[in-house]
Amino acid sequence: MATFRAIRIDKAEKGTTAALMQFDEAELMEGDVTVAVEYSDLNYKDGLAVTGKAPVVRRFPMIAGIDFAGTVEQSSHPAWKAGDKVICTGWGMGETHLGSYAEKARVKGDWLVRLPEGMSVRDAMAIGTAGFTAMLAVLALEQHGLTPKDGPIVVTGAAGGVGSVATAVLSKLGHHVIASTGRMSEADYLKGLGAAEVIDRAELSGPAKPLAKERWAGGIDSVGSTTLANLLSMTKYRGAIAACGLAAGMDLPSSVAPFILRGVCLLGIDSVMCPIEPRKAAWRRLASDLDRGKLAEITHEIGLDQVIAAGADILAGRVRGRIVVKIL
Repeated sequence: MATFRAIRIDKAEKGTTAALMQFDEAELMEGDVTVAVEYSDLNYKDGLAVTGKAPVVRRFPMIAGIDFAGTVEQSSHPAWKAGDKVICTGWGMGETHLGSYAEKARVKGDWLVRLPEGMSVRDAMAIGTAGFTAMLAVLALEQHGLTPKDGPIVVTGAAGGVGSVATAVLSKLGHHVIASTGRMSEADYLKGLGAAEVIDRAELSGPAKPLAKERWAGGIDSVGSTTLANLLSMTKYRGAIAACGLAAGMDLPSSVAPFILRGVCLLGIDSVMCPIEPRKAAWRRLASDLDRGKLAEITHEIGLDQVIAAGADILAGRVRGRIVVKIL
């Protein structure tokens, strides 16, 4: 059997180890589609996996990486044939199923989305789970009924992957975006993406009041904890916050006041096990509503041999925008 390059994670006496090495194709897991992986990306969860900072990997050995885009090599699935360009994000890749930091992947055909017309595989991974999650959050706010005339939308962790895409998409759709960041040095970057205002995350980091002054009609939060509690307390009557991350923690030190006195809604966003039809809808919208020029501005490319070091950087908050990983 052939071998291919992959970032392999193994269980160690203390924690885990991660290294770029040759992986035997015979060790690939079951699946009805084999894909030549051309690009992957780097998400917060990938950083946790390759550094071992959190127990996100639940099978060993594991190939890290939760997203890929590439070309179908072999398929016994009726929807796919050799030569098709496909995207795969989530579904437990890099956690329970061998992931995308490899030159080859074998997955279930039902997990795949066709690459939208006019989008390159590199663009797809510049978007990746972070951008896909951002679009799911935008769609959730739209389904709640929010429109630009309802008032500002706040985006937390705005200089990160989810936040950068959310800011770019919302601004293109006509929303007044308030970008919250812990790196005020990135204010010009965020305004370049379309943010109308940039605020310091310190404004949202203190203990949350049950209800505070109404500041926004909605928001997209990738931070969690006290930040999310403050967002809720400052959301306008019948507004909504889409929650999709926990960079600051899993706790939510809030109260029921925003929900029962202002009718605020907290919308949960899960990108990992999201059903296929909403996935297709989100990728269609990303193809039309995300400015490719802005996507290029937020994207930085690295090689497979740089992923482990970059994983430490994303956990330390040193990564701006999106990192794509060139595989082939």
